[in-house]
Amino acid sequence: MAYWFFALFAVVGGVALAIQSGVNSTLGKYLPHPVYAVAISFAIGTAVALVYAAAARAGMPDLAALSKAPWWVWTGGVLGVVYVMGTVVVAPRLGAAALMGLLMGGLLVTSLVLDHFGLVGLPIKEVNAVRITGAALLVVGAVLIQRT
Repeated sequence: MAYWFFALFAVVGGVALAIQSGVNSTLGKYLPHPVYAVAISFAIGTAVALVYAAAARAGMPDLAALSKAPWWVWTGGVLGVVYVMGTVVVAPRLGAAALMGLLMGGLLVTSLVLDHFGLVGLPIKEVNAVRITGAALLVVGAVLIQRT
């Protein structure tokens, strides 16, 4: 049962990402520069996360433990800005399907590498012919969806 819950959660996350690209790119049209849409998105997201943490009674982070974390854990926000800024700029020019297809290509190749070597704290899941075929089929599907 846990697998299906997490699989559904991942699908909902994908739905959210697709919608987010249109929402943020539209917001950017009402601002003097698209980067403000990114800042507003992150500010609202931060507020919602803090409200959720308070409602869940998550407690305060242990700063001593956090100081022992690897340096790269601090890059998540930067990576988020790269993603959101990319969607704000690309979505209005290429459309949601093209954007998501191109994102999927980068996502799949990077994910296979991360899994294979167990990078950034992920468990090792070696690349094999089945995984490469699955990724290739997803990319081919994304390319076909983009064709008009």
